[in-house]
Amino acid sequence: MTFFVLFFLLLGAAARAEDWPQFLGPTRNGVYAATDLAVSWPKAGPAVMWKKDVGQGFSGPVVANGKLILFHRVGDSEVVECLNALTGQRIWLTESPTRYRDDFGFDEGPRGTPTITAGRVVTCGAEGMLQSLDFSTGKRMWSVDTRAKFAFPKGFFGAACSPLVDGDRVLVNVGGPNGAGIVAFDAATGKILWTATNDDAGYSAPVAASIGGARHAFFLTRNGVVDLDPANGKVRFQFPWRSRNNASVNAAAPLVIGDLLFVSASYGAGAGVFQVDGTNAKKLWSSDEALSNHYATSVYQDGYLYGYHGRQEYGPSLRAVELKTGKVAWSADDFKAGTITLAAGYLLVMREGGELLLAPASPKAFQPVAKAQVLPATVRSYPALADGRVYIRNEKTLVCLDLRKK
Repeated sequence: MTFFVLFFLLLGAAARAEDWPQFLGPTRNGVYAATDLAVSWPKAGPAVMWKKDVGQGFSGPVVANGKLILFHRVGDSEVVECLNALTGQRIWLTESPTRYRDDFGFDEGPRGTPTITAGRVVTCGAEGMLQSLDFSTGKRMWSVDTRAKFAFPKGFFGAACSPLVDGDRVLVNVGGPNGAGIVAFDAATGKILWTATNDDAGYSAPVAASIGGARHAFFLTRNGVVDLDPANGKVRFQFPWRSRNNASVNAAAPLVIGDLLFVSASYGAGAGVFQVDGTNAKKLWSSDEALSNHYATSVYQDGYLYGYHGRQEYGPSLRAVELKTGKVAWSADDFKAGTITLAAGYLLVMREGGELLLAPASPKAFQPVAKAQVLPATVRSYPALADGRVYIRNEKTLVCLDLRKK
């Protein structure tokens, strides 16, 4: 009897566990659905399970099946490293040479976050090297030098699209000319399936969703919003969404809530909510005064968006905004930049300065119930939240913190 009780307890624990296999999590909207997190921390902060020195890059960690994938630059190599998520011990490592140089001297590592899917790891490096590796061994299954093939411009910070895997396709905002703005590759072979648009590459990650029985892939490119059929690349609609400032970037990912599409960018572009119907998008509202996301994507719960308003370097506000109207419910001004994740009704906020905060996602006020300094500055990569543990990296260190209920 004891064996069967233990078996079903373990089975239940496994069912509640949740991976973080891609940028913005399992549903690519910044939501962690499991309910295994504590809502208070020790005074010294959450327990540190392990730490590891890392190379350059703003690529976030991803986690699946007890393994963590880290994509970073060490010396003149872009390195994909597989670690035991519980201990930090290396399982395998695969390297590719790189000569990328950042024009602004910020960081010369990869920006795009890997995607774990169907036994593979898909990455896109700072020079546009797209590759698929075997998740078990790290063996390279295929690779495509997208910059050599499509001759796209370097841009401000190199290639930075976190690959979207939808079914048997890998979708990337390559930014190539002559109709190769968005490209789909066969997930098994790397073969080009279709190309679409002439849009330059932005720094926003694409998302996919089913609306009205049809599959949609949404991109916020450097030029604007694109909705296309991921099966064939047919564009359903597109419209400009770009600042007049040529030095601007679109970086936050689109957010799909039912049949509504939320997009946001800084530098005067602003935010907007659109109702998607077939091949059309009806604007419900748009404003540069509501929720202009610079690089961190907002999250959504129960009628409200929660996210950053304003540019990172100017001390942005953290806000709650009503989805269907754009009305600001509250604003924590001069909050400082970071990222935001929704975890079982709580906002998990990772500030650039290395402070982690937890607060109920409420339109009434922002009232943190836990906070801790978990890393030195600067933290710009998105964290991964998996099986009650959060994985966070700054410019030198990757740390695993235990956030589980005791």
